[in-house]
Amino acid sequence: MIYPIVVYGHPVLRKEAADFLPEEKGELKQLVEDMYETMYKAEGIGLAGPQIGLSKRIFVIDATPMAEDLPELAEFKKVFINARIIERDGEPVIDHEGCLSLPGISEEVSRPSRIKIRYVDIDFNEHEEIFNGWAARVVQHEYDHIQGILFVDHLAPLKKRLLKRKLNAISKGKLNVNYRIKVAK
Repeated sequence: MIYPIVVYGHPVLRKEAADFLPEEKGELKQLVEDMYETMYKAEGIGLAGPQIGLSKRIFVIDATPMAEDLPELAEFKKVFINARIIERDGEPVIDHEGCLSLPGISEEVSRPSRIKIRYVDIDFNEHEEIFNGWAARVVQHEYDHIQGILFVDHLAPLKKRLLKRKLNAISKGKLNVNYRIKVAK
């Protein structure tokens, strides 16, 4: 099932998401498949629960399309459930980011170059991993979604003011994308 992508202005994007409980494990396999299908349809490399209107701590990543330019991402396809970043360090790196929930906006964002994250997989097995470079950036971007944060929140106030017109247009559904969207009512 392909979900519509929730866009800027919808309150679910600003809410901290809830954990999945072990008794909800049965619904995860289909949800993960649907999230990947939705992400691929929208030509994204990551998708979080809030972006499909689900305020739950889940995100999927498949950064393998970036492997031609960034070979370290060749095998980077993962599901993160109930994730918590437990360390952020390394040199801050500035690079462009975009988002399916903010179509048409791409801005430079500074993020730490290394993170340590704890999460469970769809079988509720716990993992703790360290990610560096672009993998760390992608994880932090998706993690922000389950925290109710958007990449534009990391921008300087002047930059945000300059984007106000575009953000207002997105919140009203005045955009042209090749995927279904959902705006706030």
